[in-house]
Amino acid sequence: MVRRITAGLAMLMLVGCGTVGTCEDGSGGIRLFGDSVAKRYLAKGVSEYQTGNYLNARIAFDGVLQNQYATRGERISANKYMAFIYCASGDTGQCAEYFKQLLVLNPFFKLSKAEAGHPLWGPVFRDEKKKVTGNTVKPFQF
Repeated sequence: MVRRITAGLAMLMLVGCGTVGTCEDGSGGIRLFGDSVAKRYLAKGVSEYQTGNYLNARIAFDGVLQNQYATRGERISANKYMAFIYCASGDTGQCAEYFKQLLVLNPFFKLSKAEAGHPLWGPVFRDEKKKVTGNTVKPFQF
């Protein structure tokens, strides 16, 4: 009897508290209760960034970067926005460090045309990309 009550309560909690979705990290598992914490932090960070509240945006993006379950894409986005924030505040060293972390995750990453042309972070990104990927183009070998 106790088992049936417990099982029934567990089912009510699963049905009433969230949805079942597949994991975005490619692990093939399932995630209960909607979006991941990292995804929510990322959305909050982008929202705060867009309204100019860079302190709260940094806190949210740091939440993504500290989350061991954050996907590669979530980490890339968080690093990009952190770089933007630091470049906008004049800290090009930290800006470069976040771009470096982004490029370690994806050396083929490209900023959009508008982002790449930005006078504050465009040059910093290009410099870091050269450092991470190298300055030379490898010749075609037969």
